[in-house]
Amino acid sequence: MFEKLCCAVAALLAASSAAHSAEPGSTPVPAPVIALKGCWEGSGEVMNKPVTIGILAKPIVQEAMVALDLESSAMADAEDRYSAHLVFGGANKQPGKAADQIVGFWADSFGGGFAASGQGEVSSDGFTVTYQYPDDAFVNRWHLSGDHLVWQIVARDGNNVEKPFAQYSLHRMACPPR
Repeated sequence: MFEKLCCAVAALLAASSAAHSAEPGSTPVPAPVIALKGCWEGSGEVMNKPVTIGILAKPIVQEAMVALDLESSAMADAEDRYSAHLVFGGANKQPGKAADQIVGFWADSFGGGFAASGQGEVSSDGFTVTYQYPDDAFVNRWHLSGDHLVWQIVARDGNNVEKPFAQYSLHRMACPPR
């Protein structure tokens, strides 16, 4: 009897691990986030420093979320590098909110002390996610038009005054073979 139960459980686990879609009833990833899937490259500025940037965006956890791995370096010094891992997923509808909601998580090469969770919403051409830090909130605005992506980050202080922090312009490219 125990052997049959173990075999049945093993078969169920194997079948469920082969599935490639989110759990039933989970909040879907908003379409503008899914649209980032693939590879991107471009350039921009971080605190007035010109940089190059590359992003790989892929579905994770049975396509219930999307992860972005990004690498950037200063144009003036290739050794001045930065990396981040961003995760986005759909959130439950909030009362009084018409737009789909998003949750996010930010982890980067500055380590765990600078990791943050974020919240945001979908717009007609992208989405916005805000990460709250002790001094400022960092508002990330993602705008997608075909194969062109603009990502803007502003620091918002306690008085809701925004200051530019970073801006990138990227284009979709073929992902390198793995």
